[in-house]
Amino acid sequence: MEERLQKTLARAGLGARRKCEQLIVEGRVVVNGSVCDHLGVKVDPAVDRIEVDSVPVRLPDDAYIVMFNKPAGSLTTMEIDRNGRETVMDYFRDFPVRIFPVGRLDFDTEGLLLLTNDGAFSQKVTHPSQKVFKTYEALISGVPEEWVLDELRKGVCLDDGMTSPARARLLSVGKTPMSAYGKRKTGRDGKTIEIDTALVEISIREGKKRQVRRMLRAMGHHVIALKRVAIGSLKLGDLPLTRYRLLSIEEAGLAFEDADAANQ
Repeated sequence: MEERLQKTLARAGLGARRKCEQLIVEGRVVVNGSVCDHLGVKVDPAVDRIEVDSVPVRLPDDAYIVMFNKPAGSLTTMEIDRNGRETVMDYFRDFPVRIFPVGRLDFDTEGLLLLTNDGAFSQKVTHPSQKVFKTYEALISGVPEEWVLDELRKGVCLDDGMTSPARARLLSVGKTPMSAYGKRKTGRDGKTIEIDTALVEISIREGKKRQVRRMLRAMGHHVIALKRVAIGSLKLGDLPLTRYRLLSIEEAGLAFEDADAANQ
């Protein structure tokens, strides 16, 4: 059965729809021996011979959806980094099928990242119309007053526009060594210097670049560490850092559930 070329590439685990469209436009896709560099072409995966970068494209027998606890200091990309930095795909070299990240998680942010070979699933999770909440725990300098949390809930004005209303709540307060803040570890008396910090939970439905960090910075709080703990009602739980596990269809569906509604 014929379908658009980019859909076939997405089903083969080469990336989400936009990524696959980019592969086509860049002239990296060959169909039946001819370079295909324009969109709109239809193919029959059962009949047509399709290659990307000279590698034959094969559709997997099953859809895979993987939950990964990404460490800070790794790039969310399928490409090899020119500077030799670690990427999330380094953890999936021996995975049985080709999978790709669903959306992005910043280099210095850890936590829940989904990967899949199902382009339709990826498109559904990341499409703005779904308004899927992504929940983060942010360790910040200082302790936010209630009016700060209220402003986050209303939306914050950033240099690229107003953010949509977020969910925000204070989880805990404590002390953190200045070394975690990028400052001197000890004072003149040799004692460890500590600052007041707070752990804040914030849920957003958008995907602006470094949005959570920028929102909190706009409210006067520096983010020391950031971790994504949930997508919709799908929670990272106790999955160890750098480890992954396969999700069932039922579990993957939690990504589209509103956490508040699920808890009612």
